[in-house]
Amino acid sequence: MLLAGHESTQLQDLLQVTVSEDKMYAYLIFRRVEGEVRLTVRDLEDYLASQGVKFGLQQDLLYLISQRPQDFFFNQNAVAVGTPPTNGLDGSIRLLYDLEDLKNNRPSEREDGSVDFKQVSQLANVKAGQLIAERVPPVPGKPGKAVTGEDVSCKEGKEVNFKIGKNVVVNPEKTAMYAAIDGLVTKTEKEKLNVFPVYEVNGDVDYNIGNIDFVGTVVIRGNILTGFRVKASGDIRVTGGVEGAEVESEGSIDISGGIIGSNKGYVKAGRNVKCSFILEGNVHAGEDILVSQSIMHSNVRAGRNVDCVGTKGLLVGGIVQAGEKVTARVIGNTMSTATSVEVGVRPELRQELLDLRQQLRGLSENLDKTEKALSLLDQMAAVGQLAPDKLALRVKLTATKKQAVEEMQTAKERVLEIEKTLEDATSSRVDVTHTIYGGTKIVVGRYTRFVKDSVQRVSFRFMDGDIAMVPFN
Repeated sequence: MLLAGHESTQLQDLLQVTVSEDKMYAYLIFRRVEGEVRLTVRDLEDYLASQGVKFGLQQDLLYLISQRPQDFFFNQNAVAVGTPPTNGLDGSIRLLYDLEDLKNNRPSEREDGSVDFKQVSQLANVKAGQLIAERVPPVPGKPGKAVTGEDVSCKEGKEVNFKIGKNVVVNPEKTAMYAAIDGLVTKTEKEKLNVFPVYEVNGDVDYNIGNIDFVGTVVIRGNILTGFRVKASGDIRVTGGVEGAEVESEGSIDISGGIIGSNKGYVKAGRNVKCSFILEGNVHAGEDILVSQSIMHSNVRAGRNVDCVGTKGLLVGGIVQAGEKVTARVIGNTMSTATSVEVGVRPELRQELLDLRQQLRGLSENLDKTEKALSLLDQMAAVGQLAPDKLALRVKLTATKKQAVEEMQTAKERVLEIEKTLEDATSSRVDVTHTIYGGTKIVVGRYTRFVKDSVQRVSFRFMDGDIAMVPFN
């Protein structure tokens, strides 16, 4: 029988303390569970201190253990709990202007299904010297304390710096960004903030205006006609429509009407493209493409998402590719028009993969011809019939073979890299909010599924090594 006030060596025989790996918990267990055990809270505190446990003692639990030790014989009792550290928050950049975001700033639709675009009149115009962004400092973390009494370091928030584009200045403290000129606040690739001057065309881009290549934002209060080119470092806003023209922006492209490409020209944006419809067009966006009515017989590629869920929300014919997600109200039609929807890899990587495979076939064919020619020259050299010009050809072909082998190895390694990204398509999906018809091909990563019969409200996702069709919520 152990009495109150016994020596710590006796407690050592009776009790054992273990500390968790993160030193946030100390557990008390009984080594022996026979006989009568009498302990005081002071005994327990002294013993824990002798074992290096000095902080976060659970006094209520110690009291209960001292009163009825037998109730705790077969438990791992958390007698001390540390204070975990509070990690800091990363800093951020706070914009003083609500730059357009395709996901949150969708065009409104009238009752007749037409679209009301009013974005051109809502440009984020600023004056020279005007504050456009502030740097929010990180919130410091708070260290914790282990049950052993040591301080536990916290993860501090990271500083964030301005991503400086054109025509902006930052104060010496690097806490605020100002416009250097009168113009329009525009975000371009890699989240750079710019202020671009605005070039306005009050009418169509036709023979009276000619092609436009402007280091700023272009606003066209009319249409862009077939055969013309509009290129801008900033955004491009068109109040009318786009025909078979070449329209290219480092920022976003906003078209109030639609794109009637007639399989000519292209619309290409570093960030987003927004329009009413796309017919026989080639449209590429680094981030998102938002179409309120229909995408028909077109080649559409988005680095992130393609969204076509307006009143019609129709996607039929052609190829639509997105790095992450495609959403449409209706895909395909009752005539089973061939329609391909691909997600799970950035479209440019998929195109690069096709180009690499074609390159590998060409290199393999050339290497085969080179090796046959070298084999013939080696046979001639073996019987001493190699003239000086043939010797020079042999040296040249040997160098050509070496270069081809190196190029093939580089191409094969890149193919493996891209195929690995194709495998990682677990978060990619195709969502159908109404109906998908037979004749549609769904590609998720490197896997393909053909839709044979029409089905309603479904989502296609990569699950358990295949493309699964699950109900759309």
